[in-house]
Amino acid sequence: MNILLVYPEYPDTFWSFKHSLRFIAKKAAFPPLGLLTVAAMLPDDWSKKVVDLNVEPLTDSHLGWADMVFLSAMIVQKESALQVIARCKRKGKKIVAGGPVFTTQHEQFEDIDHFILNEAEITLPLFLRDLAAGSPKPLYATEKRPDISQTPVPLWSLIDLKNYATMSIQYSRGCPFNCEFCDIIIMNGRTPRTKTPAQMKKEFQALFDAGWRKSVFIVDDNFIGNTRKVKQLLSALIEWQQQHKFPFALLTEVSANLARDEELMQLMSAANFFKVFLGLETPNQDSLLECDKKQNTIGSMAEVVNTIHRHGMQVMGGFIVGFDHDPENIFEMQVRFIQQIGVVTAMVGILTALPQTRLWHRLKAEGRLISDATGENTDGRLNFIPRMEKEKLIEGYQKLLTTLYSPKNYYKRINTFLKNYRPTARTRLNKEDLLAFIRAGWRLGIVSRDRFRYWKLIVKTFFVKPRALPIAVELAIHGFHFEKILERVCRTPDYQGRS
Repeated sequence: MNILLVYPEYPDTFWSFKHSLRFIAKKAAFPPLGLLTVAAMLPDDWSKKVVDLNVEPLTDSHLGWADMVFLSAMIVQKESALQVIARCKRKGKKIVAGGPVFTTQHEQFEDIDHFILNEAEITLPLFLRDLAAGSPKPLYATEKRPDISQTPVPLWSLIDLKNYATMSIQYSRGCPFNCEFCDIIIMNGRTPRTKTPAQMKKEFQALFDAGWRKSVFIVDDNFIGNTRKVKQLLSALIEWQQQHKFPFALLTEVSANLARDEELMQLMSAANFFKVFLGLETPNQDSLLECDKKQNTIGSMAEVVNTIHRHGMQVMGGFIVGFDHDPENIFEMQVRFIQQIGVVTAMVGILTALPQTRLWHRLKAEGRLISDATGENTDGRLNFIPRMEKEKLIEGYQKLLTTLYSPKNYYKRINTFLKNYRPTARTRLNKEDLLAFIRAGWRLGIVSRDRFRYWKLIVKTFFVKPRALPIAVELAIHGFHFEKILERVCRTPDYQGRS
């Protein structure tokens, strides 16, 4: 059996980093971890190929080789997935589909032959059993949560690691919190399930043996969901990193309670974490209570960010406007908040009702849903009727983005961040980093209208905090990417007050 595993293309978004990738000659930010893990669950005697449309095109020869096509996608990849499905059907190929967009919206995909929904550790074996018996069903779904300590190591041999900026590993699934807008608990539940320390060391070793020596993204939606177990893991990872001379710089997603656990921050720092994504959402307390983000109402979020920065981890933040309780001046509040706390990479989006979330069900009951979610909440599109006047919300959002990502404010945030940041991570600089510095020197330091800001940042960092120089260059490069994305986002029809 020849199995072709296809990963659809991501649109050009804030988190695609497509314009930043050019500086380091990479084709995509992250690999298709889910498909590589599914590939490891398939029979060993099957032939497997992965085509990631973010790094290469899907050719007729690929499809001609395949007996069956496996497809996985996030909601934001829906349009690309539909194009892949259409091509497969024209070639008469059977399609097996799973992943977030199919789990929550499978009824919208008429041309899929077999849906493997929810978590593949449970549903995929059922499909494989029926396929071997010659009677596979059209849909496999479950409400059970698998023990992911039995999940196999991804088949890294199916991709060229050199195409990617960062590798990915998963440690846990599930989040103990219950934010109204979040679909994580729909997918993975509220009780975090974890892999064992021994299992994680095995996965780290697999990447090391494959030749990887750069950053690794632990893709959990809340890495610290089970603090007792994660501390046990971190102790094991510290030992592994020390034994291998710290080959990996780590990043992940966490919740605000990280800043209230000194031991946990020290362990993460010692394990070589250098970035964390944190859903800060909004400075408006009523909006936080509205969406049940109660963990963000305890103490000062500015101090949370500063504390994490002082422990050597850069905070990347998620922010939202469009809550029912947002005041008229929420846009100015967000600008002041984000500038004050020095979160440079600030993903600011309009509230989105993702399928099957509590927010989606509430808005549907209120008759306020107007369209499906695009899965990309920074595209400026509304899929529900907001309490605030629509035109005012969209215009305010546009002004918020253009203000935050103006060169003056962007570089001011970099300097605020660097002032509080105490770099602790051990990073390995290589020829890609040198190439990025040279290209940044040309594109940002000579060609750009903001070259004086760039060189002022570089020179100041070099003399005041030299260990932070690589991250200062990286943030300046990301600013170039964000500027390009902003040009596209602010041209969307929604900014003219239309859906």
